[in-house]
Amino acid sequence: MTVDMAATPRTTPDGQDDWVVLAAAPSARRRRERPVRFRRVVVQLAAAVVVVLAAVALVGSVVSRRSAEQQGVHDAAQTTDLLAQSTIQPALTDAMLTDSALARRVLAPIVRDSLTVASVSRVKIWTADGRILFSDDSRLIGRVFTLDDEAVSSLTTPSTVAGISDLTRPENVFERRDRRLLEVYRPVWTPTGVPLLFEAYYPYSVVTARADDLWRGFSGILLSSLAAVFVLLLPVAWALVSRTRRAQHARERALLRAIDASAGERRRIAATLHDGAVQQLAAASFAVSAAAERAAAGGDTVEAARLHATAATVRTTLGGMRSLLVDIYPAGLRSAGLETALRDLTSSVAAHDAEVLVDIDPDVAERLAADEQEAVFRVAQEALRNAAKHARPGRVELRLHRSGPHARLLVADDGSGFVAGPDASPDGHFGLALMTDAAEQVGAALALSSAPGGGTRVRMDVELT
Repeated sequence: MTVDMAATPRTTPDGQDDWVVLAAAPSARRRRERPVRFRRVVVQLAAAVVVVLAAVALVGSVVSRRSAEQQGVHDAAQTTDLLAQSTIQPALTDAMLTDSALARRVLAPIVRDSLTVASVSRVKIWTADGRILFSDDSRLIGRVFTLDDEAVSSLTTPSTVAGISDLTRPENVFERRDRRLLEVYRPVWTPTGVPLLFEAYYPYSVVTARADDLWRGFSGILLSSLAAVFVLLLPVAWALVSRTRRAQHARERALLRAIDASAGERRRIAATLHDGAVQQLAAASFAVSAAAERAAAGGDTVEAARLHATAATVRTTLGGMRSLLVDIYPAGLRSAGLETALRDLTSSVAAHDAEVLVDIDPDVAERLAADEQEAVFRVAQEALRNAAKHARPGRVELRLHRSGPHARLLVADDGSGFVAGPDASPDGHFGLALMTDAAEQVGAALALSSAPGGGTRVRMDVELT
């Protein structure tokens, strides 16, 4: 008995999580290739250019900053050398070592000019024991601090030492508002050879300005180069897109020809079998049945029984041949549509005294492409055949409806079931393989759920376009 589920609604529990996935989901594999569009390629190229520009800009910013720091430190060292040789050391006297007022009176105007001309932020002159002999900030004069390693190195191995200043040291208490400074140590000597340490600080803004100059020059070259590459790639991209489109069209035409050839060949084989072997088997069945009747009328019961058995065998073979014709070329699917073909399929289960409930959304069935309809038909056919042959169900449901962006086929029975798994099927793997192949050919998702005594459910999702 077949019942229309539109009149007898029932929800099949297809939302459980015991499904075994047999074919990949439509979102994981695209059945149809998206057409290649030149606009999309241009957008992708532009995005790639932006990504490259951002990456190079980040790296370039770091490189230019480091390069500017190195150059700034080098320039500060040279400037400090020049100041020490030309202005500071010639003005030093041995009397200044004990007379801080004399040091201030002589060195203050020289240092003041240096601060203006050489853009020096701070000047300190140290004795070897860490006392500040002179500074442009009078608050530091006479104070004693521990010389850091760079200062000691500059004194012990006479050399100019330059770098980024660590303004957390105690002697830099009055420079911390600047946050970062370039610092240079350079030894100088009094007329009698007493070593002193000349320390000069320079604003970090010179590094920032130099880095900006380097970046502006670099960015101009970068932008013009990327723009040139982008323009040069456009004709190449156009040629590749055109070639890819031609290849896609050629594959689509070849696929359509193959599908048409396959359908034509199946139709020819089905027609040949129907007009040949099927008709001959039908004629043989009638002839043997007539011979059995004549033998029975003549009183030869043994011969009549033998002929009746032969006729039954021929009829069974004829039924199998007709089923094979439906498998090879389901005429109802092409002539009457998917909905009618699916309803016709349920007759084989209803013939086994099972209650069949059918719920098919005609709009969903019509939206499927021809190859998708055939795949749905094949999966439903195999699922119903397995149910009728192996499960001995009392109730079977066949549903085709919309589920989100997909058309969902669900075939469920309350039969004997089996242990479901990727390598388990009720008919020795063959039926499962047929359903999986049909789903994979159209990029559909196929899942199976079954348990001994718990029935079987087959679910197929086809993406609607």
